[in-house]
Amino acid sequence: MKLISIAAIGAISTIAFGATLLEDAKNAGMKPIPKDKKELNKLIDDPKNPMTAAKVELGKKLYFDPRLSKSSLISCNTCHNLGMGGADGVSAAIGHKWTANPHHLNSPTVYNSVLNAVQFWDGRSPHLEDQAQGPIQAGPEMAAPKELVVERVTSIPAYVEEFKKAYGRDVKIDFEKIATTIGVFERTLVTPSRFDEFMNGKDAALSKAEKDGLKTFIDKGCATCHDGIGIGGTMQPFQIANKYKFASTGDFKGDANGMVKAPTLRNIEETAPYFHNGQIWSLQDAIKEMGSVQLGITINDKDAASIETFLKSLTGTKPAITYPILPPSTNTTPKPDAL
Repeated sequence: MKLISIAAIGAISTIAFGATLLEDAKNAGMKPIPKDKKELNKLIDDPKNPMTAAKVELGKKLYFDPRLSKSSLISCNTCHNLGMGGADGVSAAIGHKWTANPHHLNSPTVYNSVLNAVQFWDGRSPHLEDQAQGPIQAGPEMAAPKELVVERVTSIPAYVEEFKKAYGRDVKIDFEKIATTIGVFERTLVTPSRFDEFMNGKDAALSKAEKDGLKTFIDKGCATCHDGIGIGGTMQPFQIANKYKFASTGDFKGDANGMVKAPTLRNIEETAPYFHNGQIWSLQDAIKEMGSVQLGITINDKDAASIETFLKSLTGTKPAITYPILPPSTNTTPKPDAL
């Protein structure tokens, strides 16, 4: 009988561990971003407004254009900076006239937001196209009335032509169409990671330490709320076991039933500070606090570090975004109002 080498035993153990962990992750409800582009497009596209290159390019320009704000200083990218994990890196979003969000709400990442079941912390918006309308009009954010936005966009001939190219010569350029086009661009901001490779069958995509962290993540119960393709993005009860230590910062209480959107954990290492009011800056501290608040358990330093190691494998490959050259204003373009 031939003897099996130590190296071979190690390899067999690794394969067995990986396969079992993969099944555990699937059983916990965790799902990968599809590796097939056609399958991904089915997931992110809206059949009612099919994605086209012209719509995406126009949506990108509008996303970066600060003229959609009353002051002409703030764009969607200001609070959802695509070079900073799709967020802004501050505890509470800052908007018109340097106004902090009155509820002390933190800006969620725009990356992978198409994978969320709902938008906004209280889940009040069903999809990106609807969500895009809110911040543009909100007084503490971009503070631009619908009419002003439409007047600014339609005063720029290059934008009018791009809308016709994207939607046809008879397109009506209203506020909803502008927001919808921004939403089309945002649907493309999906970031597949090494975790997805692992879930799609590539065992070597994760290191031993990352696999250990994934196992700890599942065993502790984190995947109860952070599951699905978004690894979050659904409405969940908050403060189940204990009170959040910074609950008094801001007045946000969730939706009418006290439910809060569980944020996606994709690219989580890039989106500090954490929680709805941005009060925790350390990822390990956030993990420990969630253990207390949601699971009623103490997560020690070792386990928190292990989970953090896994979470960093969720940092994905960002789509290449070339900053657009925006079309010039004209003599009829409404002037900025920053006062």
